[in-house]
Amino acid sequence: MSSHAALDTRVSGLIGRFYDAAADNALWAGMADDVAESLDSTSAVLKLHGADDNIQLLESTENLHVSDRQQSWATHWHRQDLWVERSASFGVSRVVTDHDLVSPIEQRKSGFYQEWLRELDIHHMVGAVFPGGNGALGVLGVHRPERAGAYDDTDRQKVSILLPHLQRAIWLGQQFSITAAHQAVAEEVLARIDAAVFAVDARCRIMSVNAGGEALLHGASGLSDSQGRLRLQDGLLDQRMAQMVRASVSTASGQPAPPGAAMVVPRDGRLPLTMIVAPLRPLGIGAQTQLLALVIVRDPEAATLSTTALRELFGFTRSEAVIARDLASGLSLDDVAERRGIGAATARSHLKRILSKTDTHRQAEAVALIARSVASIDHRT
Repeated sequence: MSSHAALDTRVSGLIGRFYDAAADNALWAGMADDVAESLDSTSAVLKLHGADDNIQLLESTENLHVSDRQQSWATHWHRQDLWVERSASFGVSRVVTDHDLVSPIEQRKSGFYQEWLRELDIHHMVGAVFPGGNGALGVLGVHRPERAGAYDDTDRQKVSILLPHLQRAIWLGQQFSITAAHQAVAEEVLARIDAAVFAVDARCRIMSVNAGGEALLHGASGLSDSQGRLRLQDGLLDQRMAQMVRASVSTASGQPAPPGAAMVVPRDGRLPLTMIVAPLRPLGIGAQTQLLALVIVRDPEAATLSTTALRELFGFTRSEAVIARDLASGLSLDDVAERRGIGAATARSHLKRILSKTDTHRQAEAVALIARSVASIDHRT
């Protein structure tokens, strides 16, 4: 195999690794070493210069790493990078060498060379600056010592081939990170929300369910998982729920929104469940698109408030937090006194302090505030 063919193989292999790293950030490790090797160089750096003068080193060869005590010195010279400054003026996404940007005499006289490049045994550079997203400037720099000789047109061509793929991979990685953050937020909200949430298809097959939904399915709630399908014990109500689900799935496909997407599910001797069905934004691309509906169910008897959160929010004592939680669950003051084994006068005394600490004047106001507070989504007891 000729050296030119081997060179092409190294470059094409790097392109594939760029896109792998876009999907898995850990795969950027060692990338700078391979970039340097592909251009017969001793060092390489990939970094972002933010609009706020913030420098983010994405990847660099080991010989560019500095000790902790040298970090402020390194950050200073990254910010004062003469090559980056001149490259930005020369043209974004244009491949340049040190000879394009500064004369050998000017470079040697600069503090950038005297205090930074010479310390790292760097003299020649080939690279480019490019849009890095969020107002940042991406920087790819590949370096050699003076004794290795300057970069030529072949080196420029290799960087020109790599650059658009590198830029695209960084952009994709940023988008994946945003998507992952949104997913993490959604999962955390679903885990904490005081409701059962089911994602179902048009046939009521359960595609996803949160912890509240699992608890409701395993309790005597009137809902069940029948061979993977969400079902209501009452046949007529089950048919109505199925109709609501089909209508919501149709809405997800672009059809007009259906009326009547909420219903009450009565239970013998217990407070009823309340349910709402809503379309879920289509998932997937093209033929792989999956249309779903969200079935959200609230069980008033399962609602809980964190006494720890109530104490933090309102400065309640432990006893006051327990009584406040009982009142917010729908119990009367007499019921609370009986449940907690205290006298009516003691219960009234606790209520008076609860009103004072919540800055409310009536029991109903305090109950509304407590029941709708963030203590209902805090899973601490």
